[in-house]
Amino acid sequence: MEGGAVQAELIAVLAAVTDGEPRVLTIGSGYALPSGPLEEGHRSLQTGLRAWVERQTHHPLGYVEQLYTFAGQLPGAARGISISYLGLSREAMTEYPGAEWHGWYEYFPWEDARHSRSAPYVAAILPRLRAWAGDDAARQTRVEGLFGAEGWNEELVLQRYELLWEAALVPEARRPHTDEGGTVPGREMTHDHRRILATAIARLRAKIKYRPVVFELLPREFTMLELQQTMEALAGQTLHKPNFRRLIEQQELVEETGKTTSGLAGRPAKLFRFRQAVLEERGVSGTKLPRVK
Repeated sequence: MEGGAVQAELIAVLAAVTDGEPRVLTIGSGYALPSGPLEEGHRSLQTGLRAWVERQTHHPLGYVEQLYTFAGQLPGAARGISISYLGLSREAMTEYPGAEWHGWYEYFPWEDARHSRSAPYVAAILPRLRAWAGDDAARQTRVEGLFGAEGWNEELVLQRYELLWEAALVPEARRPHTDEGGTVPGREMTHDHRRILATAIARLRAKIKYRPVVFELLPREFTMLELQQTMEALAGQTLHKPNFRRLIEQQELVEETGKTTSGLAGRPAKLFRFRQAVLEERGVSGTKLPRVK
């Protein structure tokens, strides 16, 4: 391309679920996602990504998939492309300066509808969005479809964030100004990193409905309750317990280990593991987890 070098920026969204809460690995004390430029010494995009994540967080990458790529202005470069990846992991303690795990819903508190946690945030956001929409029919339709009474689609994470950005209700939309007065709750992030995180959450919420990727986030052996809580954490939705268990059994995703939990109050719970066939076929469409409703 003419007019200067084009730089490729590699950005990682590394997700985990810990104690029933979805988490993301950050740098800059929660302000940014691990990232860095593709360098000559990197043999591939994934090699470069892994190098930056391990350098900035000391956390090794396991399963990763490309999230999305877009062209635009990059920090310190006239123009470039951002290539983001979604990785699944299990949270490990990190003592590396600035590297921290943070909850998804610190950044998007309106996305956690479990037990109506999001209700006060949505109730506060809606009047602001309706005032912004005014008499514009197209805006009104978007506001009601994404935040209103027309039904909550948990996969539309990015669309909700972009609507808030367009309405200048998130700090990122007001830069370079630093006044946060009038913005909605939720931790901000540098550049477009919160938009990338929203994209990753949406991708994972869609993916858990048709591929058993949650096994990457669970220990080798787990209780049925742990599996359900992991699904609920990712989806931001409460699932009907009997229906969830019945669907898991019908789809033959897990098998009993013959063991039970011990050392806990109450009745011991059976331990399960994913069937070997499921692990081997995890990349094949059609190995389904129950649809979240």
